[in-house]
Amino acid sequence: MTSSQLRRTFSLLRARTGNGQTWTRSLFMDSGSSSSGLVLQSQSTDVYQNLALEDWIDAHVDLQQRSILLLWRNGPAVVIGRHQNPWTECSLSAMRRLGIPLARRRSGGGTVYHDLGNLNMTFFASRKAYDRQRNLKVVTEALRRLRPELDVRATDRFDILLNGRYKISGTASRLSRRSSYHHCTLLHSADRSALSAVLRHSCPGIQSNATPSIPSPVTNLVDHAPSLEWEELLGALVQQYTREFDLRPASTAVDPSNESSFPGVGSLAAELRSWEWTFGKTPKFSIKTELELMDEQLDAHCSAHLHMEVKNGQVGSCRLDVPADWLPLQLSSQLSDVLVGERFCPHRAAAAVTELLRSESGQPHTRLHNLCEAVLAVIG
Repeated sequence: MTSSQLRRTFSLLRARTGNGQTWTRSLFMDSGSSSSGLVLQSQSTDVYQNLALEDWIDAHVDLQQRSILLLWRNGPAVVIGRHQNPWTECSLSAMRRLGIPLARRRSGGGTVYHDLGNLNMTFFASRKAYDRQRNLKVVTEALRRLRPELDVRATDRFDILLNGRYKISGTASRLSRRSSYHHCTLLHSADRSALSAVLRHSCPGIQSNATPSIPSPVTNLVDHAPSLEWEELLGALVQQYTREFDLRPASTAVDPSNESSFPGVGSLAAELRSWEWTFGKTPKFSIKTELELMDEQLDAHCSAHLHMEVKNGQVGSCRLDVPADWLPLQLSSQLSDVLVGERFCPHRAAAAVTELLRSESGQPHTRLHNLCEAVLAVIG
C-alpha cells in the first residue's frame, strides 16, 4: 500500500430513518468502489472515546456495503465486558491509586487491561459476513510474515496463543440485527506489572451470575521478538487485512471526539463514562463475608458477618450480625439502614455513615468506626 493511498480519505453516506426523522451521516470522502474496505486509525487514546467510536460506526455505517478495520490504542485503562461485575474482575482501589479508569464496553467477553503497549483491532462487517476465525487469521498471518519464528495460533475460544501457552490476544464481539463487530487485543509491549496489579478482585464473598473472566498467562510480543516495532506491526496488519479480504482499502487517521465527523459521538462517550453505565449495569449480586473487628485500645477483637444484596449498583438490603457485647444492636442496625439505597461505592457509603458516627462518642464511637471501616473495605 502506497503512502498516497494511506492518506486518501473516504466518504460513506447512509440515510436512516428514526423517530420520524431521516438523516444522512457522512464519514469520509468516496474512493469509488462500494466493495472496498476502510482502515481507520484512531488518533485518540481515550478509552471512552474509542469505545464510543465503535458504537457510532456500528449504528451509523452501512456495513452491508463495506467492511471496516479500526485500529486503536488507549492510555492505561481496565475494560470489562457488558455482563461482568467490576468488583470481582479488578482491584478498584489499586486503579484509583494508579489513576486508571474503568470502562464497560457493549460487547460481551472478559476483562482486559489496556495501555499504549496494547493494540486494539475492531473488525466491522455485516452480520452475514461475521467470521471471528477469519479475522484472527489476519493477525496470525501478519505475525508469521513478520517473524516466521513466532509460533502463534488462534484457539477455539478465539484467543491467540504464543508458543501454545501464552495469551497475546483476547476477543469479544457484538452482533446486531444486520451488522457485527469483533474486537481483539494484541499485546505488543504492555505494562505487565500494572496488569497484574489491577486484574484481581476487589471484594470478597461475592455471589453472582455475572460472566467471569478466565485467567490466562500472558506475554508481550517484544519479549519474544524485541526488534518488532509498532509501525512494522501496523503495516503488516493492514496489508494482511487487504490480502485476506481482497480489498483495496485506504487508511486514514480519525478523531473520535470530532462531532462534525461523527455527530452524537460525544453523548455516546458520556454515557460510557457514567457511573450508571459502568457500575449500575452490573448484574445483581450478593455478598456474604466475615468481618474482623479490632478495638486497639482494649486489645480486643471479634468477628461479625455482613450480608448485602446489590442491584443496579445500589445496596438493596444490608444485614450486619455483630455480637451485642461488642456493639449495641441498635448501632449495627442503624449502620445497615443508612447503607440501603446508597450506591455500592466507598465514597457514597462513607458519606452516608458520617452523620451516624457524629452521633456517638467514647467506646461505641470507636467500635462503630471500626465496623464502618471494615464494611467500606469490602465495598472497595
